[in-house]
Amino acid sequence: MTDISNLKRFLGCPTPKAWLDRAVEELPTLIVDHANCEKKAAATAMNLLYRYIDKPELLRMLSQLAREELLHFEQVLEIMSERSIEYVAVSPGRYAGGLRKPVRTHEPAKLVDTLIVGAIIEARSCERFEALAGLVDEPLGNYYRYLLKSESRHYEDYLSLARLYADQPIEERIEFFVEREVGLIESPDPQFRFHSGAPQ
Repeated sequence: MTDISNLKRFLGCPTPKAWLDRAVEELPTLIVDHANCEKKAAATAMNLLYRYIDKPELLRMLSQLAREELLHFEQVLEIMSERSIEYVAVSPGRYAGGLRKPVRTHEPAKLVDTLIVGAIIEARSCERFEALAGLVDEPLGNYYRYLLKSESRHYEDYLSLARLYADQPIEERIEFFVEREVGLIESPDPQFRFHSGAPQ
């Protein structure tokens, strides 16, 4: 299995056990929101491709990432079909918006912050896939293990691009967003979503 120990060290906290317990109880909601997450991840990458056409490294890395996220979206749709899970509308949780709220508005800081946020979201997805893999049924667990390799690479790609385009060291900025993410993951959350916080 893919080693994600560096990724876990990058994150400021593990997923709370209470969230994992809730996820096992609410697998249909989890799977539907996972589909949403893959679709949003592809859309985020595509938006950056359109916005930063002068950055060849970003275009190369994120075009591949967008393709992979859409493939994962198709795979989750197939899982939903196999399990007779209806693709119903699920309102977005607070997580991504809460992370993106302090993104700066001037360049290159805006791009750097956006890429750091992307790295954190991908890292958290990967950490949760690993944590869930041994708790869910075998076919779903095997699929989550399969996702670890690409999701861990996506986190690394976003982080390498953030460092490439920054005009100064980004470690303090990474720490700022990681601390913000810890708050979103560990604090009580009224909604259950793939990236939600501790269940109320």
